[in-house]
Amino acid sequence: MGQASGRNDRLGADRRGAFALDAAAQRGKAAAKAAWWTAAGGLAKFITRPTEGKAAPRFSSDAPPVSQGRLRRAYLSAFEKDAADVAAGLYPPMEDAPSHPAASILKAWDFLADAREVDQRRRRGDGVEVRDDPKSQGYPAYYRQNFHYQSGGWFTADSARRYDAQVEALFSGAAGAMRRRALGLLARHWRGRDQRDLRAVDVACGSGAFLRDLAQAFPRAALAGLDLSPAYLNEARTRSGRGMVQANAERLPLADGSLDAVTCVYLFHELPPRVRPIVAAELARVLKPGGVLAFADSVQPADEPDLARMLEAFPAYFHEPFYGSYAETDLEALFAAAGLRVVGRDKAFLTKALLLEKAQ
Repeated sequence: MGQASGRNDRLGADRRGAFALDAAAQRGKAAAKAAWWTAAGGLAKFITRPTEGKAAPRFSSDAPPVSQGRLRRAYLSAFEKDAADVAAGLYPPMEDAPSHPAASILKAWDFLADAREVDQRRRRGDGVEVRDDPKSQGYPAYYRQNFHYQSGGWFTADSARRYDAQVEALFSGAAGAMRRRALGLLARHWRGRDQRDLRAVDVACGSGAFLRDLAQAFPRAALAGLDLSPAYLNEARTRSGRGMVQANAERLPLADGSLDAVTCVYLFHELPPRVRPIVAAELARVLKPGGVLAFADSVQPADEPDLARMLEAFPAYFHEPFYGSYAETDLEALFAAAGLRVVGRDKAFLTKALLLEKAQ
């Protein structure tokens, strides 16, 4: 037993040594990305001053103020865990740093130009403006909203192109590192398996950031993205180079037991309470026995009591009509009712990840 443990320790050390340069590259890119999007987000706040003025959103909370030291430690943990997974050989350094100056400047400029419109929508409390758009007709009522007060909701090419900049500016460049908590769990679970035999779908793939990461980590696996928005699917296809399926997660057009894995990132906090168990059951249905769901979404107050005040403020400043009920949802019980059990968990900054397995 002692000899086997020693061999495993040596293998782990060998892997960390072999990928040390990759981990250093990831840390360097993360630092550049964090600096870039922290600056962009700070400039957007300076321009719009969202907490000031008579029309600024208001909220009350019994939770204590968030310690800046605690917040910084939580923020940095996302980058450290990301680099540690690269060092362990779970996935390669991810190309999400602002590597092309001209394109990065244009993306940031577009984000800043739109920030005033987003702020005016916030101050009006108008989260359903998109329902007047003909493109939104025929979609579920809960989907036809300006989530995050974003221009165009989920229905325009401009929104799809701008989305990642908005998210990265909001989280000071940590969005990719947070999402990859789910990738790390999946990569550990799949380590040593032949990728050519693996099939996975990224449900609610949005503009394709996580699907791109999946494609880099598992280049030989059969991967596809699924989303309800044609505009976001087009963006995801360009970004990931993988096939796309337009569908509602409530009714997946996939055969029972057809997938080795499903990934689902930042969807459940945007679903009404009545829809969450329906989607959970669909995700479980399409998995093979022994297949896994790699899930990531916002941390809940029970996960991070020290950050509870910030979590409670989030729906007040970003149109998130279902976030309050999500914050109180017992996710493990929700997925257990669908036949999935937790076999892995992780969290970093404002994201939690679960790996859930379907019974054999």
